[in-house]
Amino acid sequence: MRLLVTGGAGFVGSSLALAFRQADPMSEVVAFDNLKRRGAELNLPSFRKIGIDFIHGDVRTPSDLDDVAGAFDVVIDASAEPSVLAGLSGSPRYVVDTNLAGTVNCLEFARKRGAAVVFLSTSRVYSIAPLRNVVLDELSTRFQIAAIQTLPGVAPEGIREDFATHLPRSLYGASKLASELFVQEYVHTYGMKAVINRCGVIAGPGQFGKVDQGVFTLWVANHVFGKPLKYTGFGGSGKQVRDLLHPLDLYDLVVRELASLDTVSGRVLNVGGGQAVSTSMLELTGLCREETGVEVPVGSDPATNPVDIPLYITDASEARRLLGWVPSRDARTIVQDISTWIRSNREMLTPIFG
Repeated sequence: MRLLVTGGAGFVGSSLALAFRQADPMSEVVAFDNLKRRGAELNLPSFRKIGIDFIHGDVRTPSDLDDVAGAFDVVIDASAEPSVLAGLSGSPRYVVDTNLAGTVNCLEFARKRGAAVVFLSTSRVYSIAPLRNVVLDELSTRFQIAAIQTLPGVAPEGIREDFATHLPRSLYGASKLASELFVQEYVHTYGMKAVINRCGVIAGPGQFGKVDQGVFTLWVANHVFGKPLKYTGFGGSGKQVRDLLHPLDLYDLVVRELASLDTVSGRVLNVGGGQAVSTSMLELTGLCREETGVEVPVGSDPATNPVDIPLYITDASEARRLLGWVPSRDARTIVQDISTWIRSNREMLTPIFG
């Protein structure tokens, strides 16, 4: 198999590229990335070590993709400006050019090279106002989806694929939703094979986390390095909840999708850890303290960002029904893996996290 991973030096892209190459040393894996995000360049030695080809290029520039030689079996589009805050304080140009125009350029590349496409979208395509109107119970350490709901597409198990997307959801979410539409049009118009994965929070080793993207890795890193943290929004109690997904569980899903393209092509699948792999920020603090043995001061800011939501949990039952896929790594395992990675690479990571 010959595989191109765009955004291939980023956290998710590099995780998938490494996993595919390690699983099949006979496969040819090409990672394509503009190295804009700080820390991405640190993945290049690992690529060289196991024989992943790296190409420095930008999905916003069609000629950069055209310069990639040869045919491919699969394109995994993991390229993105991943921050939900992108464009809020200025021009949306970069997030639109990268996430929408970049996806169209990747689709064109795949069409011309005869490749199937795995498109990594986001749960942020779901509209903010309806997500804030999900009925929640407040427990001692977290918010929880209430048993009785009035909105379609939500149940105690989480958010389904038919939840509302027709209202505002952030510039980032809008760019990814528009990209999903183009993926489906390419499947319909050109007979391409492609699947859309609406990923929840992906977290694990290799992520250079920041407050606006990768906050769960940042939470672990600040415990390792003894730096203060702050609960923000929704009263500042730290009860906001997300479900997490380890990149190796995502890899397992993609392998299953590639083996069942006739079944999943053109479909949108919610992809995340679900209720079993969910945590609040308050609960995450406890996991980090247990894993690292470090207690850091955690402040509180009740002010809520306009694009923030109190809870998102993925209902991935459709992926389970079609592919038999169930994530196997829980939140504690994810925290442990992140902590081990940071400690093992402390000198390299100190300029980023320390």
